[in-house]
Amino acid sequence: MPQKVLVVEDEETIAAAVAYALGQAGFEADTAPDGETGLHKAREHRPDLIILDLMLPGISGLDVCRELRSESSVPVIMLTARQEEVDRVVGLEVGADDYVTKPFSIKELVARVKAVLRRAEGGIYGAPGGILRCGDLVMNLAEHTVTVGNRPVHLAPKEYELLKLLVMHKGRVLSRSVLLDRVWGADAFPETRTVDVHIRWLREKLEENPAEPKYIITVRSVGYKCQG
Repeated sequence: MPQKVLVVEDEETIAAAVAYALGQAGFEADTAPDGETGLHKAREHRPDLIILDLMLPGISGLDVCRELRSESSVPVIMLTARQEEVDRVVGLEVGADDYVTKPFSIKELVARVKAVLRRAEGGIYGAPGGILRCGDLVMNLAEHTVTVGNRPVHLAPKEYELLKLLVMHKGRVLSRSVLLDRVWGADAFPETRTVDVHIRWLREKLEENPAEPKYIITVRSVGYKCQG
């Protein structure tokens, strides 16, 4: 079965060219002209990867990415005509896995698609069967359970969401500001210390020795990552 890629792009010529190139590369490509249609197709057809334009009519690409990340871990490559570094950072912070600036080489974009999908093969993005793993730490999203080895771990709702975000992006460092925005929401205005406190609580429940964690690692002056 060919891997499915959804191209959410309002410029018809670009969408058609990208879809054609993906088809030539062996992918099954579909297109959507706006964010609302893109969300519908993502939920209906469950693509293996989404190419998402930043500037879309109606719902912006950033809002589409936030919405997708609240319910899915499908890999996302964002496209933009803007050159500013802030857009690149914001795009990645809402959960995009890669970022390509227009005008771009179609050949390069297809190569980026292949690279992101290769990184996803470990099952972190697709979560086959609703299972996320980090070493012997297992999250069953369907049953809303967490186990370390064969030991069940009971987490509070925010602890669970924080852990899920870290495990979904295993090996990738997430800043405190990203964790705050994705777990508590942009309108909650908690302090960054809130993340540190919840990380400490998670370690006390997950780690054999919380002082020497092996699942949730601190990256000094940057944030946290899950490794295992």
